[in-house]
Amino acid sequence: MVHKIDKARSTRRKADDDLMEDSEAVNLAADWSDISQGLRKDLGHQLHSQWIKPIQVGGIDKETGTLDLFLPTEFSANWVQDRFHDRLQLAWKIARSEVRNVRVQVHPGRRQLPELRLDNGRRPANDADASAIAMAAGTIGDAGFTSSVGLDPSLTFAAFVTGEANVLACNAAQRMAATEQPQFSPLYLKAATGQGKTHLLHAIGHAFLQAHPRARIFYCSAERFMVEFVQALKANQMIEFKARLRSFDLLLVDDIQFIIGKASAQEELLYTIDALLAEGKRLVFAADRAPQALDGVEPRLLSRLSMGLVADIQAADIELRRKILESKLTRFAPLNVPDDVIDFLARTITRNIRELVGGLNKLIAYAQLTGQEVSLQLAEEQLTDILSANRRRITIDEIQRTVCQFYRIDRSEMSSKRRARAVVRPRQVAMYLAKVLTPRSYPEIGRKFGGRDHSTVIHAVRLIEDLRTRDADMDGDVRSLLRQLES
Repeated sequence: MVHKIDKARSTRRKADDDLMEDSEAVNLAADWSDISQGLRKDLGHQLHSQWIKPIQVGGIDKETGTLDLFLPTEFSANWVQDRFHDRLQLAWKIARSEVRNVRVQVHPGRRQLPELRLDNGRRPANDADASAIAMAAGTIGDAGFTSSVGLDPSLTFAAFVTGEANVLACNAAQRMAATEQPQFSPLYLKAATGQGKTHLLHAIGHAFLQAHPRARIFYCSAERFMVEFVQALKANQMIEFKARLRSFDLLLVDDIQFIIGKASAQEELLYTIDALLAEGKRLVFAADRAPQALDGVEPRLLSRLSMGLVADIQAADIELRRKILESKLTRFAPLNVPDDVIDFLARTITRNIRELVGGLNKLIAYAQLTGQEVSLQLAEEQLTDILSANRRRITIDEIQRTVCQFYRIDRSEMSSKRRARAVVRPRQVAMYLAKVLTPRSYPEIGRKFGGRDHSTVIHAVRLIEDLRTRDADMDGDVRSLLRQLES
């Protein structure tokens, strides 16, 4: 009997310990999300994506106050340790008082790839550049250049969700990767941060390798191109650099805006474009602005970038955002994410797709680690930072005006005492939208509707929520009003 009691206590303690570990992991992940966002603003998108984004947070040693940060390779761990350790340590100390030291190291058990070097003994800057250098040097197997190492395996055309905002760019990208020669080259993808241009670059690389198994591909950022150019120049290896660069069948250059003002690098890129185009090779560039908006670019290079097809990726509309979220849910099956949560995320996280997917991932990770069900309330509680950054300041006056125009009633009816159904229902819809789209409390909303009690507002919100699930017309009205107010 005593043995059974001890065993039960031990089981409960283990369960409690597991729960505490899960909770700690969630808290660390939330803190890292905030720290990472701050570093992204300080360092810029390129450095953050290359060195900070791959970091995985380990645990904290309670005795020493040491927090482990893991990276996939020894080289990247050493690089981050040398250049960003002090900044990371300070950020973590501010976020969590128990952290006294940060230790950057290779993830335990992570397989180490053989280190690649150029002929002059210099190491590549990261895994993507290592693979590109390996392709260029002919070191990936005896069968030729059939590997897609350096391209993110998850960023394919099959995983790219299309809508009105991006269908032109997606179709053009697929043409660029097809077996037959495209009618245009280069392809220039223009999109704001997080709208899918990098995804399409990787997808082109994957599809091109499938259509041309022995193709030679070079994928890099414009910043990386400049670094390679300068280092080759200093090492007196320009002949080798030019020969290697011009031997590719497909050249993919991301964030071309970062080549602005670098005259010598611009000139070399110009000559490379001319050489590749003359041989019928394919070129794809991506940037956050149109070619004509690239200040400091030599006119000849500007004309080369503009001579093919410039495909603009617009900001995703609400329907495309909803489709993207639904496509991502297949990874988490059989986890149930209610439709109202998907609709809420698609409606409120509007700045870019990367942030939208990140919000979904954070919400699901929290739910899984804590054992809670995904709900609208949980989304509002756990995604406050993302939601506040995305939410446009919509006023109750604006909501009332829009609802009155939609239902064709006088604005004064929002505050009147009339109880006619043609007036009451629009008023309740406006109260519901005020609660959904503004940070105002129930009493504050009530005061804006003729000094009504907060219980009246609560009743209106619950009633409209219920009607949306049962009445397709009401749900359609609310969706239409939401689109108008958020446009």
